[in-house]
Amino acid sequence: MISRRRALALLPVLIFVGLAAALWMGLSHDPKYIPSVLVGKPAPAFDLPAVKTLNVPGLATADLKKGSVSIVNIWASWCIPCRQEQPILLELSKRKDISVFGINNKDDPENAAKFLETMGNPFAAIGADPQGRATIDWGAYGVPETFIVDGTGIIRYKVIGGLTPDMLLNLLPSEIAKAQKPLP
Repeated sequence: MISRRRALALLPVLIFVGLAAALWMGLSHDPKYIPSVLVGKPAPAFDLPAVKTLNVPGLATADLKKGSVSIVNIWASWCIPCRQEQPILLELSKRKDISVFGINNKDDPENAAKFLETMGNPFAAIGADPQGRATIDWGAYGVPETFIVDGTGIIRYKVIGGLTPDMLLNLLPSEIAKAQKPLP
């Protein structure tokens, strides 16, 4: 049997090994991948008014349950990565088999309008979320974040951070195709 003194001497070594293993495991995963508890669950209930200065309707949960896959992008005019991903959203909006919607998070309506005038508007509807309550309900950590929602309103995939050209070519088409198939 190990003496008490020897067990206490081994304790710092065991703690170090445990911390080193946890650090190694944490560093070996993709840092952009953060699992969402909402994937596989219904989109949160929300009913957001239109952004006042835009000629685009507001957005509600019912808009996500019309049978086709939806891309829901949480964005703001003050967000640099949102500017970088705008061409990706514009390209997605050309697809006839999906709808692209926006949630404008904690933004000034005039700034949102200027952003879309400059960068282009890919959104069929945009809900204004001036306090960020709906954004929190979606489980978003910040802007931009993008969700793929199936035609029944179930969140099927989540992207944290800006969309990239590589995602447009590889990740998003496969995730959209998965969302077009019914859940088992």
